[in-house]
Amino acid sequence: MVMEGFNGCVRGQLRQSRAQLARHLGSGRGRVSVPVQARFYSAPAANSIPAAKKKYVPTTGSYPLGFSTSGTIVGVKPANTTKPDLAFIASDRPCAAAAVFTKNKFQAAPVTFSRSLLEKAANQGIKAVIINSGCANAVTGKGGLEDATKMAREADRCLGQTNATIVMSTGVIGQRLPIDKIIKNVPAAHSALGSTHEHWLACAKAICTTDTFPKLMSRTFTLPSSPSTEYRIAGMTKGAGMIHPNMATLLGVIATDAPISPAALPSALKYAVDRSFNSITIDGDTSTNDTVALLANGAAGGSEVAENSPDYDAFRTVLTGFAADLAKLVVRDGEGATKFVTIRVVESASEDVARKIASTIARSPLVKTALYGKDANWGRILCATGYSLISEPGMPVNDVPEIVPEKTNVSFIPTDGTAELKLLVNGEPEQVDEARAAEILELEDLEILVRLGTGNKEATYWTCDYSHEYITINGDYRT
Repeated sequence: MVMEGFNGCVRGQLRQSRAQLARHLGSGRGRVSVPVQARFYSAPAANSIPAAKKKYVPTTGSYPLGFSTSGTIVGVKPANTTKPDLAFIASDRPCAAAAVFTKNKFQAAPVTFSRSLLEKAANQGIKAVIINSGCANAVTGKGGLEDATKMAREADRCLGQTNATIVMSTGVIGQRLPIDKIIKNVPAAHSALGSTHEHWLACAKAICTTDTFPKLMSRTFTLPSSPSTEYRIAGMTKGAGMIHPNMATLLGVIATDAPISPAALPSALKYAVDRSFNSITIDGDTSTNDTVALLANGAAGGSEVAENSPDYDAFRTVLTGFAADLAKLVVRDGEGATKFVTIRVVESASEDVARKIASTIARSPLVKTALYGKDANWGRILCATGYSLISEPGMPVNDVPEIVPEKTNVSFIPTDGTAELKLLVNGEPEQVDEARAAEILELEDLEILVRLGTGNKEATYWTCDYSHEYITINGDYRT
């Protein structure tokens, strides 16, 4: 990655500075004046996108009919005068809507507000989502809930609706929103709504915090009952740190012009999220604000899609693949990350067991630091596998042992199409070709495959490595 050589140079300079300081202390001189250490972040100055990340930012899109978006500069953080930080997504007609939320016990005011709104509305009649970045409006008491309500009410007023707007916030926890400033700018955000690619991209930028690039995707699809009708789905997400299932510091909005019924939408979204946003981890932390919302306005026409129908099954498959691709963008932008890593656990006695093992490997600091150091330390992978089911009384019990060391296999699967590198075969270590391992670990993308040999179920997680840069970013995130 582009930052790696740069970080290496910085580390060399810091080592030199420490050596000079040691010599100064050893000389017996009195007071020591130490210069302030420079801090280097993943995101370059002036909101530019790192060269290695530009390939993930679309230049065109196929966006759902009836939706419009905007990204407006408010200055939620006073120092921000250049980056959009208020996102507005609106439909020209009422939508079926559903959302999944964080399971953190300290749930942010926007989470509380939006969950209540959807319950009262029975997942229908929603027309908009409004999102601010720069402040999470979390752990802010009754005042924070009042602020979230004010944001929604002002958006409703601009739309000529009542109880029709979902609210999200992201940023620093424990601080109140500059609500007057936000409310003052909601009409401008509404006036700026548009349906072009540039509008969608500006909206995606507005929800970013430590993200180094906006995460936006769109695609088209058809349904079995109307193969000649083209439907569209588009979505944006944000997240780079505090990422782990249930859910993560992660916001997402997905919109489609397919006619999905309000009753069918929640189950489709939950199924998709479990196999996408709940299958990623960057640092094992679950935040207070995580929300992924799905809106369907039916603007492309066709019969309403009910649950347990061929159209529903087809839509759920499309949604799951789309959500997984969006979630992978979050991992690719992990704070300070240099690698995108797929963890596949196969031949498992159950999917739950496979998911637990994959999750444990994916969030292991020792595995993640070894990957950053390009060290083929498969013992760390095996160790994480071995302790993954400990102290889990709720895990399923069956007649087949979940982990049998003599049946366990571990391999690196190169992403360049070359043969897998076997590290452990049926519990016996292989004589690892270190040169070949180094070649594989030089690649930006890597797959770790664990075969348990105890069944036919499997699970996949996506993660990244831990670098020095992750510490730098989170060491002074608030300040």
